[in-house]
Amino acid sequence: MTLCPCRVSSNLSFLSQAIAYSDCCQPYHDSLLDDSSDKLDSIKAETAERLMRTRYSAFVLVKPEYIVKTTVPAQQSLLDVAAIEEWARQTPWAGLEIVRHTPKLGKRHAQVEFKAYFDTPDGQQAHHERSTFVKVKEESNNERWCFLDPTVAMTVSQKQPCICGSGEKFKRCCGGYLP
Repeated sequence: MTLCPCRVSSNLSFLSQAIAYSDCCQPYHDSLLDDSSDKLDSIKAETAERLMRTRYSAFVLVKPEYIVKTTVPAQQSLLDVAAIEEWARQTPWAGLEIVRHTPKLGKRHAQVEFKAYFDTPDGQQAHHERSTFVKVKEESNNERWCFLDPTVAMTVSQKQPCICGSGEKFKRCCGGYLP
């Protein structure tokens, strides 16, 4: 059995139980990355925390396309896929700890604070981050969680429609979560 990367940690006290990749993140990865599948039938993360776990597993398993497809659509074309792939490939991942999940920041936003552990010649270190996620509407009027990437340089005015497609002005929606 291959353990799911999102459930492997350097300190197993973070986990309630080990879970096989095939029973955890693989269905999400396969569903979104399978070009032959109907997008309406794709498996969607139920919570921002679940999406965070699938994204971490995608980094560990070097699936940059999944990272892109789970980012807010307005930011996807601005991502450097080669850099994502290189970072994922070169990082010796060691585990994930979800520090805190805030499932409701407003109408459609959530946050996940996490530590992604990786090995270095000087010992284990952690990338500690508080990520923001937003529910975006798809063409089918279904909603799905997406990562709101604060590192993507975008020119957005406070009064224009929000990048998440909510119909609200940017300043009243995602503008409060981006620098």
